[in-house]
Amino acid sequence: MTDLNKQIIKDILFFVASIIVAIFFIKSGIAHQFISALDGYNWLGIIFAGLFFTSIFTSAPSIVLLGVFTETTPLYLIALLGGLGAVLGDFIIFYFVRDRISKDLSQLLAVSPGLRVPLIFKKELFKFLLPFLGAFIIASPLPDELGVVMLGISNISKKRFILLTFVLNSIGIFIVAWMAKLILGF
Repeated sequence: MTDLNKQIIKDILFFVASIIVAIFFIKSGIAHQFISALDGYNWLGIIFAGLFFTSIFTSAPSIVLLGVFTETTPLYLIALLGGLGAVLGDFIIFYFVRDRISKDLSQLLAVSPGLRVPLIFKKELFKFLLPFLGAFIIASPLPDELGVVMLGISNISKKRFILLTFVLNSIGIFIVAWMAKLILGF
């Protein structure tokens, strides 16, 4: 088994574990206890949940927390504060994880063992679409790692990256919180 396959299996196991943790947070009442422990500092908890909204390994527990916050906090506030935390999370991903994910992506998409960057990366259409694909991934409830890497590859400026990820994550968090509110009936 190659190192890449081992890493992918490890990542899948971490993702499954995060879903199990999220279910445990809800079933055990830990999510509600966490929010109660904030004692009026819900804004800090929402930023914290937004920070963890961005990673594949922490998005499920974060979604649970954001959903529980809808009991007492307006959706627009959850979206704005969660978006702020998500920008911080995306920066962490961008600076500490992007090289590994870029390497994994290049290996997965390689045309041949000797060619590490597939020909598609050299096409103008791909270069044009890359920021849009990255933005779509960031706006969705999907974890942001791949979207952040796509924006990084597209050479977006730091200011645009911050603004774009804030807006997109805020929209994504708003939708997740709104759906949680509808499903949970808060």
